[in-house]
Amino acid sequence: MKLISVKRQVKREKRFTEKMGMLTTRVVYIKKAFLSIPYKTLHKYRETYYGEIKDCEDCRLSA
Repeated sequence: MKLISVKRQVKREKRFTEKMGMLTTRVVYIKKAFLSIPYKTLHKYRETYYGEIKDCEDCRLSA
């Protein structure tokens, strides 16, 4: 049994970009887990409409 593991999780989120407006996209979270309990997000990224991979810091979360 591993104590520390890395897991990927995919969620659908609403994002807002100034060029495209409101956008519902798949966001991939890469999280570090200790005994299967996630405690730190290492990276999160999303795939654009055109297939590019972008960091989630490029767009804001909408309310």
